[in-house]
Amino acid sequence: MDRWTGVVHVPLSRGGSLFRVAASLVLSPAKTLAVPRANAILFTGDRVRGTGDPAIERLSDAAHIAGVLAGKLSGETNAWVVDAACFTGPFAVYRELVPSVDAAGHPKGYNPTGFPAAAGIANILAHGIAEIQNKFLGCSAKESAVNQHRSTTLSSYCPPRTIILGFSKGGVVVNQLMAELSFWASESMKNLFDVSQPNPSHSSHNLLVPTSISDVLPSVSEFHYVDVGLNCAGAYITDQAVIKKIGDYVLHTGRNLRFVLHGTPRQWSDPNRLWICKEKDIMLQLLRDEAQRCDGRLLISEKMYFD
Repeated sequence: MDRWTGVVHVPLSRGGSLFRVAASLVLSPAKTLAVPRANAILFTGDRVRGTGDPAIERLSDAAHIAGVLAGKLSGETNAWVVDAACFTGPFAVYRELVPSVDAAGHPKGYNPTGFPAAAGIANILAHGIAEIQNKFLGCSAKESAVNQHRSTTLSSYCPPRTIILGFSKGGVVVNQLMAELSFWASESMKNLFDVSQPNPSHSSHNLLVPTSISDVLPSVSEFHYVDVGLNCAGAYITDQAVIKKIGDYVLHTGRNLRFVLHGTPRQWSDPNRLWICKEKDIMLQLLRDEAQRCDGRLLISEKMYFD
């Protein structure tokens, strides 16, 4: 299956800081963007430059990572790799998505108020699609979706799933989105909203990516923590209330939700940052406890590499 692979720079809002976004997107036979089965979005960590090691340099390049990620996913999945819009020296600062972070990008907590991560993801994807269509593929997102899916009806349309991955410090975005999903699901169920159904109002953009908070949150099917770690507490979610509300959400919607914790000795065995492994173990146990009551729909796995 053919793909468009490249890099765009997009803001969350007019005049805002630019996120560098590398993408590897599925193309139709007509060379327009095809509707994917899923959008996988990886948030990167601090910058690594000047190591002199070509392998490390290559693995620090977002465009290369997008190609690697696309190769590891099913053929109809779009891969997006997002760098922080702001850096303090080499330190990634995801302030637009996680407002509580300090100048070095470390979180003071994860507050779901306003759903900044979900709103930010929707804007990044929508602006990214528009930029790619207009500048590189020579047509608008609307034209692409209409041409590719004239026969698609809202009754038969199944929105793409969203897979969220955070590498190293990028894990703070995963945590923020988890907090937002937990809060959104809890409030939605209190107000008797049907969180098991997608937003019925779909523009052509929605055929390709989620473009609103209420599209992003229910579309998330997997959370991946990829060697996450911080120089302070907060690398993993350890709030039992957050995890319990996510379990309630899974039970209420009847959907599967997968958590995969990927790690290496660099983070999980660091003698100078013992809290990372402790937080990971707490989160893993909380998830496993919830999985016991979720009828096999809350799926948990832990993977250690280079042990």
